[in-house]
Amino acid sequence: MRDLKTEILGFMKEAGRPITLKGLIQSLGVETAERNVFKKSLKGLVREGAAVKIRGERYGLPSKMNLVTGELSRHPDGYGFVAPETGEGEDVFINPRRLSGAMHGDTVVARVEGLKSGGKKEGSIIRILKRANKTVVGRFTFSRNFGVVVPSDTRLTGEIIIPSKDTAGAKNGVIVEAEITKWPDRFSGASGKVIEIIGDPKDADVEAEVILRKFGLPIKFPPEVMAEAKGVSPVVTAPDIAGRVDLRGIQTVTIDGETAKDFDDAVSVEKTQGGYKLRVSIADVSHYVSVGSLLDVEAYERGTSVYFPDRCTPMLPEALSNGICSLIPREDRLTLTADMDFDGNGNLTRKKFYESVIKSRERLTYTLVKNLLKGEDASLTEKYSHIRADLTLMEELALKLFEKRFEAGSIDFDLPEPQIIIDIEGRVEDIARSERNVAHRIIEEFMLAANKAVATEFSANKLPFLYRVHAEPDEEDIEGFIEFAGGLGVVLKRDGGPKAFQQVLKTVAGTPLERLVNHVLLRSMKQAEYSNVNVGHFGLAFGDYTHFTSPIRRYPDLVVHRLLKARIRGRYNAAERARMEVLLPEIAGRCSKRERKAMEAERESVDLKKVQFMKDKTGEVYPGFVSGVTSFGLFVELKEYFVEGLIHVSALTDDYYIYDEKRHTLTGERTRRRFRPGDEVTVVVNAVDIERRRIDLLLEGQVAKPPKSLFKKGAGSKGGLSTTEGKFNPRFKRAGAGKKGKRR
Repeated sequence: MRDLKTEILGFMKEAGRPITLKGLIQSLGVETAERNVFKKSLKGLVREGAAVKIRGERYGLPSKMNLVTGELSRHPDGYGFVAPETGEGEDVFINPRRLSGAMHGDTVVARVEGLKSGGKKEGSIIRILKRANKTVVGRFTFSRNFGVVVPSDTRLTGEIIIPSKDTAGAKNGVIVEAEITKWPDRFSGASGKVIEIIGDPKDADVEAEVILRKFGLPIKFPPEVMAEAKGVSPVVTAPDIAGRVDLRGIQTVTIDGETAKDFDDAVSVEKTQGGYKLRVSIADVSHYVSVGSLLDVEAYERGTSVYFPDRCTPMLPEALSNGICSLIPREDRLTLTADMDFDGNGNLTRKKFYESVIKSRERLTYTLVKNLLKGEDASLTEKYSHIRADLTLMEELALKLFEKRFEAGSIDFDLPEPQIIIDIEGRVEDIARSERNVAHRIIEEFMLAANKAVATEFSANKLPFLYRVHAEPDEEDIEGFIEFAGGLGVVLKRDGGPKAFQQVLKTVAGTPLERLVNHVLLRSMKQAEYSNVNVGHFGLAFGDYTHFTSPIRRYPDLVVHRLLKARIRGRYNAAERARMEVLLPEIAGRCSKRERKAMEAERESVDLKKVQFMKDKTGEVYPGFVSGVTSFGLFVELKEYFVEGLIHVSALTDDYYIYDEKRHTLTGERTRRRFRPGDEVTVVVNAVDIERRRIDLLLEGQVAKPPKSLFKKGAGSKGGLSTTEGKFNPRFKRAGAGKKGKRR
């Protein structure tokens, strides 16, 4: 059977010019019986953006006509960027007047029409191929004889007009979901109808639901999925154990956070004649979630669990995630084990994988392990005397693994994160500095070792596989970081690989610049993702890496478990290889997209909690440091709370301030007072805008009110060093890390 799409694209490339439908049919020798199928294939290419129809009923390739097909990312201030769908080439800047009614997330065709200052491409949207937002969540208000929905997603600029007959009885101020019945165009806005009243915006449950809906993340499990979950046995049976390696006699423990409920990894360690034996046993979710089942389809749709400060939206129903798949202490549980031997220096000497059954001896927390290793609490030491020697051995091995990784150039973004503390009524009680201790290091190193060992097994045998990859940064991004760091007196060696970045972090460690340089360096790097093509993991300095250790909360790990089981059972044959070569690229792409959506939602939830916490602190004074300098003002992070706000340039009332883009400074024209990243300042909280997640600050002693329009236009992107010139990409990119919280 002919692959018409491939033939059409191939001919268009050879032709070197746009061509008519008739010309395509004649040139490709399309028979009369094939013409309907041919026309559908051509329309499909146009719909996908791979080809474009222009004047004169001619078809051509976008790349040959100064056209770019891709997704529109729109900024709250109105402008946007079109990222090429191919992943190659620069984003195209779109002025608000040239959006042609396109909304954030739409797939569009943009025509490149010139260059902005700095050589950035600028253009207009000429066609909308696919609408991303069939419904919109937002706040409903009455306006004369009609209603208005103001989208909760500030990137969806423009209100949705709701005719009075389509308000569904919504009251003023409630959060609703509206279906768009008329799309916006270059002349008028969108209109729609209310299809669901969600509730009071001050309700914590409503807040969470709004964020999940905003990013298109599922909330409740369908009844049929819950029914299938209920049918899973809540206990391990004798037939389940048959054929597995029995590790129930081995002293195995779980180590997690205090509030964790889904325990998907357990560890054990032994001293051997040559060094150490480490067993990392991971919940065998694949035993209970079979390919194509309702549970599997739903897990694939979700892609990952989503963690907010006050709740979790799990990938799997609680009967599995907190029940039979959770490695609860003193209960039989099915696992997949990575069994690894290391020599005395932490070098891996042997590895094997097998299906197993374990019985965790203890459910430990990071804080408890830290205290046990310190040995300062006699009663605690006595209570856990049966495992304290094992924990000491774990610490010994983990530190050696870390040293090996560090020597290889692994970049360790090991900064404290904000811990949002919620009271029993769901309000933010405090924002504290989260603690990372030796117990976190133990688990992180053991999980990294297991992930690497599994990936190497497949890489060495050239089997189709799902890798976790992190490509090297682009040269342009490295140059941008070198310029930025140089302005702070920090030097990055060109062509130094991961070790050069590692040295930069070491230079700023413990200084006021530490958090800032870490964050900007993260933005300069590419985002880690899933791929069937192994390009290695730059941030970890690993040639082979995957995600194997969290199948309860990440779908890619579940896929890796299935592949590993096929390998263990000798079933990874030619037919299975061929099938995986087709399936894995699609799985990798979808799981990467779902992960990014979850990360955006998690960040927004944290941002919301931060501004809610600051709402009643207007007029209070805090020490902070300048975390970013832009043409429109200073971003300042409060030392006490990990909260960032903006001092608008109009609020710097003692002088006219000039922005130096290369040096990232604002300097007073008369006083020569200079502000640059890392400078310590004292600020006053002036205003808090919960809807736009923004905090307006003033320098202590400068009490002039900034303009009322501050939170509407021109305030720029919250956080970081993003500018409208795009010097640093405003989309936050993470290299990530190992377990719960970090995403490597």
